[in-house]
Amino acid sequence: MTRTGAGGPRVAVVGAGAVGGYFGGRLAAAGYDVRFLARGEGLAALRRDGLRVTDGSGGWTVPQVRASDDPRELGEVDFVLLCVKTPQLAAAVEALAPLLGEDTGVVTVQNGVEAPEQVAAGIGRARVLPGMARVVAVRSGPGEVRHMGPPGALGFAEWDGAASERVLRLRGALAEAGVAVAEPNDIWADLWAKFLLVVPVGSLGAATGGATMGELRSRPGTRRMLIAGMREIHGTARALGIALPDDAVDTATELMDRQSPEATSSLQRDILAGRPSELEAWTGAAVRLAARAGRGAPVLETAYELLAAREALAGAPGAGPGFRTGR
Repeated sequence: MTRTGAGGPRVAVVGAGAVGGYFGGRLAAAGYDVRFLARGEGLAALRRDGLRVTDGSGGWTVPQVRASDDPRELGEVDFVLLCVKTPQLAAAVEALAPLLGEDTGVVTVQNGVEAPEQVAAGIGRARVLPGMARVVAVRSGPGEVRHMGPPGALGFAEWDGAASERVLRLRGALAEAGVAVAEPNDIWADLWAKFLLVVPVGSLGAATGGATMGELRSRPGTRRMLIAGMREIHGTARALGIALPDDAVDTATELMDRQSPEATSSLQRDILAGRPSELEAWTGAAVRLAARAGRGAPVLETAYELLAAREALAGAPGAGPGFRTGR
């Protein structure tokens, strides 16, 4: 039973991987009208078996899932959770039109800080709700997600940071579905604060051939490089007018030290596995934005060149086929 009759929002999840599967699964399990735009074996599994999310308490299953690779079959919704990784972002944005009504809000949850502008270029700023997900989850198989750690959190706001009526409506649905809902005072500062942490960790993890969080932070040399990379991003953000606090690097370092020593980043996992990676959206963006701000970023520039060369020599695959657009 869905909640549309009681005024519950209709939600489309674009990308049924770890992030989309977790948040979409939470909403669907709570009875909300959730529609998945998926493709390939993931789509086949959702249609055949539904969605399965496992966690420390056992998890849950949504046995019947509305899913398609054609957005026209899903129809207009109130919200879109845009959960694809950045290599698939352009194709996903091109497919959005049939999902968009007059006041549809599109929540961007990509890692990095450039995705909201990239999405806005395709659908307009008024539709974009810049967002940030915090969830430890992996896609364990087609239609299957393994969640680890505390409940996933999702923070988002209007472009100007406001908590509008539609923002409050989606926050309420997510909270009822068991998602920790962040209420950012400054969504742009929050996006950069996450960027400041994940980019150095992911970049150095990949450049070292797969060092874990514990290994990176415990070696004096790599720890200094991590903190130097964070400071490079902090300086860039401040130069670009982002209101990161003075102690943002200290806060990120403390958070890094609290993470599981076995943790690795999605960037390094993808690069080491030869999958399409978010190198351009992470390390590449940090280098480009530093240049735009008139600053240097020697640690991240070095990591980027090493990783870009690695991907080029390995013949890294492209983003793969996109969703159907009906065009």
